[in-house]
Amino acid sequence: MISYNEAVKSIEKEFNTIIIDIEEIPLEMASQRTLAENVYADVNLPPFDNSAVDGIAIKFNKDITKWNIIGEISAGNFSEFDFNDNSAVSIMTGSKIPEFCDTIIPVEDIILYKQSATIKDQVKIKTGMNIRGMGSDIKSGELVLPENILLKSRHLAAAASCGKSVLKVLSPLQIAVLATGDELIDVSEKPENDKIRVSNTYALCSGIKELNQSPLNLGFIKDNRELIKLRLRKVLSSDVNILITTGGVSVGKFDYVKDLFKELGVKEIFWRANIKPGKPAFFGIFEVNNKKKLIFGLPGNPVSSLVNFEIYIKPFILKMYGMGKIEKVSAFLENDLNKKDNKRHFMKAYLQEDGGGRYHVTSHISQSSGNLVELSKSNCLIEIDEKKLNPRKGETVTCIKI
Repeated sequence: MISYNEAVKSIEKEFNTIIIDIEEIPLEMASQRTLAENVYADVNLPPFDNSAVDGIAIKFNKDITKWNIIGEISAGNFSEFDFNDNSAVSIMTGSKIPEFCDTIIPVEDIILYKQSATIKDQVKIKTGMNIRGMGSDIKSGELVLPENILLKSRHLAAAASCGKSVLKVLSPLQIAVLATGDELIDVSEKPENDKIRVSNTYALCSGIKELNQSPLNLGFIKDNRELIKLRLRKVLSSDVNILITTGGVSVGKFDYVKDLFKELGVKEIFWRANIKPGKPAFFGIFEVNNKKKLIFGLPGNPVSSLVNFEIYIKPFILKMYGMGKIEKVSAFLENDLNKKDNKRHFMKAYLQEDGGGRYHVTSHISQSSGNLVELSKSNCLIEIDEKKLNPRKGETVTCIKI
């Protein structure tokens, strides 16, 4: 059995070797996708000197305070005029500035009367004021958007200004999810005797979608060795990037999945890490046609499988796709916790922020690895490292938002 930190390092190493496909998509479809190219400005932005305000455009002269208005310029409707030092044109925000003019006086600083404009008393002006210079935002050829950022509306606006109607983006990972267990029945059925409705596949596929990836729900299969082997062989030969199974990786008589992985050519990286819940997780790699797949065999208990997903899979997908990191905060513990072993614990809890920007966390709920109801009431996992025992009320703990 390896430590939590060793498990995480080995997973990160293999994630770094995954080759992600790149596709081209229209600009309007690129929101929430990860940019796979650098975008450079093809023109100066702005492409011409323009007015930052509504007002009048003049040639600065410290001795002149009144001007004759000889015309008007609005955005997209530029005209040249025959200027002299006493001339001005009305100009709108964003409008191109005539070559003769070098100063813009805001409309609120002048008095307009018929075809003249007089500067108000006490208003001071200076040459060059309220002008956005050509290329002041960015110059032609400069980097506008770096690759590996998650595209938001503000990024799409920048790409549009650079004439990019099509963008290269990372294709989503294809992630297959398969549950195993004789106890499982479909969600549409009513449980009787020792049966339970399958939930892991829905929870994991939802988590995958939240990461903008592509889940493939393979449903569930009974604890039949040959049937599981056939299903695993089929998915291993497919185009999926990651396979996640739940159940069948412990040491029970009918826990076939781990042994079948080995039989089918999956290279084991680790099996079991010193954490709670989720200790018996399996991680391995499978290579076919020079393409590597990551294989995660997670425990069948719903809480354990979701904790494993949050700590073993989610952080590295976030990193690969420029989506940042899992959010961790420090919080004041509102009740004593029971931890008597040397495992790293991830405890279900409820996190709140007070008016002063500080977090407080409560965990009066069951830590059973099968208690989905309590998990649904939680919004974080309290992470307690191996050496820490029995955290007490008032102590500061680390919480992973979920």
